[in-house]
Amino acid sequence: MALETEFTFTLPKGYVDGSGTLHRHGTMRLATARDEIEPLRDARITGPDDPYLTILVIARVITALGTLRQITPNEIEGLFAADLAFLQDLYGIVNFGDPADAAQLQASVLPPERSAVPEPAEPEPVVTDVITDVTADAASADDDGNQTVSEPTSRRRSRIEEVPSRAES
Repeated sequence: MALETEFTFTLPKGYVDGSGTLHRHGTMRLATARDEIEPLRDARITGPDDPYLTILVIARVITALGTLRQITPNEIEGLFAADLAFLQDLYGIVNFGDPADAAQLQASVLPPERSAVPEPAEPEPVVTDVITDVTADAASADDDGNQTVSEPTSRRRSRIEEVPSRAES
């Protein structure tokens, strides 16, 4: 059995580069000891708990992202927070956990695949008499016979219609 050293992934949101191109598919390789030690020598890193350390390490192990073949800390800094969190989780799984769990992680952040045949649309629920005024008369006359208009003081629902949920497949 060969050791798997590269793992493909799809980012939940995707990296948008300077020209507006969205990059979602990428490859991460296993980290080496050097990948974790070398960033500690960077002048911007204050210690092993420095949050920027994650940026530097992730930039070293991502080998491709969309059409980008050289990933720098600048690209990792430009990721959406959900994508950075995903890559941190993926890094932990492939380097310290069971790489078989990488597929489960990937499935957890992507929307379920839609079938080629669209499901029939469910009819919109019909709701009638939903909101009624509790004020008997919005326009009335005061003691001197002058017409006054008052805003309704409260509104209430006379009936709530349940919206049917789609059955889980």
